[in-house]
Amino acid sequence: MNLFASASTVAICSYALLSTVYKTAQVLYTLPANVPPTADEPAGCESWPSVDVIIPCYNEAPRTLSDCLASIASQDYDGELQVYVVDDGSGNRDALVGVHEEYAHDPRFNFIALPKNVGKRKAQIAAVRRSSGDLVLNVDSDTILAPDVVTRLALKMQDQAIGAAMGQLAASNRSETWLTRLIDMEYWLACNEERAAQARFGAVMCCCGPCAMYRRSALVSLLDQYETQRFRGKPSDFGEDRHLTILMLKAGFRTEYVPEAVAATVVPNSMGPYLRQQLRWARSTFRDTLLALNLLRGLNIYLTLDVIGQNLGPLLLSLSLLAGLAQFVTTGTVPWTACLTIAVMTIVRC
Repeated sequence: MNLFASASTVAICSYALLSTVYKTAQVLYTLPANVPPTADEPAGCESWPSVDVIIPCYNEAPRTLSDCLASIASQDYDGELQVYVVDDGSGNRDALVGVHEEYAHDPRFNFIALPKNVGKRKAQIAAVRRSSGDLVLNVDSDTILAPDVVTRLALKMQDQAIGAAMGQLAASNRSETWLTRLIDMEYWLACNEERAAQARFGAVMCCCGPCAMYRRSALVSLLDQYETQRFRGKPSDFGEDRHLTILMLKAGFRTEYVPEAVAATVVPNSMGPYLRQQLRWARSTFRDTLLALNLLRGLNIYLTLDVIGQNLGPLLLSLSLLAGLAQFVTTGTVPWTACLTIAVMTIVRC
């Protein structure tokens, strides 16, 4: 066995062991705890907090944005609700005029037109600074909310120890291609296994951007750190949801998952956009791990394993693939054992 074969074997065996332990623990912590089941109809509260819904929009298709705004306009929330649609210097702004006019006479809707494209993060911050609600709900412009999403998230946020909460995500275009169906399944697993297990300890590691609610008092205290994040010497333009979640955890707030708050978002329907999206997410995960490492001392064994598993696992897998490729190039032999193990563990991880 040459050096490359040995390296591939060690890496893939380590990956298999880590994945098995991580997945087993995740499934165990996903199982329902000894708590009363959640009611199908959310119970009310004596005093509903005011909520600001913020929707950054950049070159969005008019129909897609219209569907998003319609779902927000039809929320059954009993408290005060304000909506801030931020056009981030869209090149198709003229095409969106009709959508804006459709809601211009609704006093709940506010439209902010930025003179140039500044990125999703700064577009969100522009709306945060112009609004004043107790809670802030970030929604992507290609996302459709179920009618009770604001109500269910606001109920979860009644606990003052909670700084952020996310809803369950699904693919609104699930039926388009085989890829969209797989992504929809991936979203279900990410929400109802990974996030559900993390929420058992009040530490969801990423409150996903399409539907995440924040406590304004907590958000404002972190706004400068959120706005000024830099990566490789430049202002960061990706991974804003994960970064803000980690900042919440560092500040001592809980972050939660509310599976009953369902939001459907448009997902990539071809491999090119999907791979670019996954690359952005992977960069965000590895970058913000540096922040998450500072949390490890305060996390229990499972959450420590979660942070390690999400970051070390892909590195071991990449090492195994590179070593296997080098083995094939130098010896002409295919590392079938490594290939089979990778295939099996990929299925197990999913």
